[in-house]
Amino acid sequence: MNATLVLPELDTNSFWHDESGFVDIYDVPHFINTLKYDVRIVMSIPKITAQGKTKKLKAYKILPPRDAPVTWYRTTALERLRKYGAIYLTPFSHRLAEKIDDPEFQRLRCRVNYHALRFKPSIMKTSSDIANKLHSEGHFMSIHLRFELDVLAYAGCFDIFTPEEQEILLRHRNKYFPLLLRYWGKYFPGNTPDYRERRLIGKCPLTPEEVGLILRATGFDNSTWIYLAPGKLFGGKHFMKPFKAMFPRLKNHSMIRSGKLEENIRGLAGSAVDYMVCLLSDIFIYDGPSNFADNLMGHRLYYGFRTTITPNKKALARIFMDREEGHTSAFEERVRQVMLTHFGAPHKRIHPESFYTNPWPECFCQTKARNHADRCPHNSVNDVLESWFHNKEDVEVEATNQTDSTS
Repeated sequence: MNATLVLPELDTNSFWHDESGFVDIYDVPHFINTLKYDVRIVMSIPKITAQGKTKKLKAYKILPPRDAPVTWYRTTALERLRKYGAIYLTPFSHRLAEKIDDPEFQRLRCRVNYHALRFKPSIMKTSSDIANKLHSEGHFMSIHLRFELDVLAYAGCFDIFTPEEQEILLRHRNKYFPLLLRYWGKYFPGNTPDYRERRLIGKCPLTPEEVGLILRATGFDNSTWIYLAPGKLFGGKHFMKPFKAMFPRLKNHSMIRSGKLEENIRGLAGSAVDYMVCLLSDIFIYDGPSNFADNLMGHRLYYGFRTTITPNKKALARIFMDREEGHTSAFEERVRQVMLTHFGAPHKRIHPESFYTNPWPECFCQTKARNHADRCPHNSVNDVLESWFHNKEDVEVEATNQTDSTS
């Protein structure tokens, strides 16, 4: 499109109820500098002068299609950009197709996600201090549970809750997910499935106790240090009680005071700290897809193939249901047999695996590659480009001087 990017806005109010902007969370100078050879970035829409009056250029609002192909941006979006001078793309979650044939676009995604998007120094320092404190005790595991209001309401997993809690979930589902019955109709035409059916198709998030039982079955004991990346768990402390009994060394960012830990590390900034501590942990376990966990899984793969554990909820459901009915024979062995565990080894992405959870092969290179396209770039690409551009400018200046003297 050959367009200039205005610094992105964050949709923080709809979920976070947080006024933080992009500049409050991310290291903006680093973001602009890292991408300067890919796209020009400005802090805000410029002002224009027309008929002797100066005013701010107004951006034309466009709703991009979900998973839009590159051609949509090169035609529809570009036409509007030329017509109005500026366009405002919103919302922008999942608005560009994951599958793009041009590998350079995919590599740009990795430059953005894993290099350019760096949190502010205060967030990075807090995250590092917390990770260092946990590492001072040995190895530690981070967990991102999905036992949250919006996830439970969307999945319709109500039966294990009190009548009052079920009413809260039902109100939330009717308010935010009015098309839910159509969604479930794909699986169960004519009716809404009950809790048992939902569990059997892997749609209900694991309870904290079930996560604890999985960890026990796979060899972790009560000496394991665990960092909990909190979404706000639904249902009160009684759901966490069995997990804490199995794993008492449980921490989150509010429990680990890092010297002068900033009081404003909450909301979106708190989630940024959680993200970084999970990235730095020795093992990461998460229960089901989310933007947080999906991007983190790809990030951990990108930086050293770090161990990630993903429980297979569909395969585990029958085992947990048998246990609840008193059939506990060989429970741990059955859990071990079905656990889908990624130990960080690279593997080529296969459908329906997301690019964000596995950017292999586009964003990886080989130190001893036969094919030039597979070779690793210089450690500091920006330094190389800076040198190249400076050399180019010197040659152009010298050529101009020679032309002037000849004239």
